[in-house]
Amino acid sequence: MKNDVKQTNIEEKVLNAPNGLGMMILFIFLYIAAFIIFIASAAYETALPAIIAGIYVFFGWILFLGIKIVKPNEARVLTLFGKYYGTLKQPGIFFVNPFTVSVNPLRSSVVTQTTAALMTAGASTAAADSSAANAASTSSAISLKAVTLNNKKQKINDELGNPIEVGIVVVWKVSDTAKAVFNVENYAEFVSIEADSTLRDVARLYPYDKSEDPDNDKSLRGSSAEVAEELRRELCKRVEIAGIDIIEARITNLAYAPEIAAAMLQRQQATAVIEARAKIVEGAVGMVQMALDKLSEDNICELDEERKAQMVSNLLVVLCGNKDAQPIVNSGSIY
Repeated sequence: MKNDVKQTNIEEKVLNAPNGLGMMILFIFLYIAAFIIFIASAAYETALPAIIAGIYVFFGWILFLGIKIVKPNEARVLTLFGKYYGTLKQPGIFFVNPFTVSVNPLRSSVVTQTTAALMTAGASTAAADSSAANAASTSSAISLKAVTLNNKKQKINDELGNPIEVGIVVVWKVSDTAKAVFNVENYAEFVSIEADSTLRDVARLYPYDKSEDPDNDKSLRGSSAEVAEELRRELCKRVEIAGIDIIEARITNLAYAPEIAAAMLQRQQATAVIEARAKIVEGAVGMVQMALDKLSEDNICELDEERKAQMVSNLLVVLCGNKDAQPIVNSGSIY
């Protein structure tokens, strides 16, 4: 028998709640009035006002549970009896249904880890105190601030199959609180895992350095801006379900894996030496051509083809050699 699972798409609903400060002053005033009525009713022996005032005195504190404080760049996702009630996004103090509960999956995750640490046999007191402190520091509000995620570097094969070590940093923030809370288990961990997966998929599309193919000049090392934009665009698609907005994603660590680092360094050095030699030869040929043209224009001497070839050879040796040339003085005829 096949079971069809349907996922409910919850849309964010921003609450327009009344000012909580005025409501709190009203509740305090009602408490004072209830005490006065209760005492006066007892003195005058009137039962009904005393009962009403007594009920409010005993249960009026429930109304204070509806007072919610929201700090700047924070939001509170509220549920009422298991159903999504709405989100408070504006900073200030508000009054909502007193039976609503603020939900934050990060806090639930920290509390679960703390409970597991406390129940582990042989857990030290210091570790338990540290876990409890982390749980206490995690607020029930959802942070709307930009968060920097700096994951550990991982080993990936580039387009040419070379193993490389790559790290990624992601700047993100929550844009849709309802999706972040209800669509994924832990949105911070979800972003971290998707960032590693995206980095692995994108890095495979580029070589570490420029390849010999003239039609493909993109590389991880030389096209950092294009690779960063590709990372950000791909990661945005993957975390859209969690209501996360990716501000920036870029590579922070890029190096060959240790097992091939030495060989690749020698290859880069050889390539650099070849390019340098090519540039030297190109310049030397130009200088030789200029010397021959200058000799011909000024009629300094007439050289036959054999002597020109010998002169070219000598000049190339002098200009392209790694060591200083040792001149030989010939006091006789060149023939």
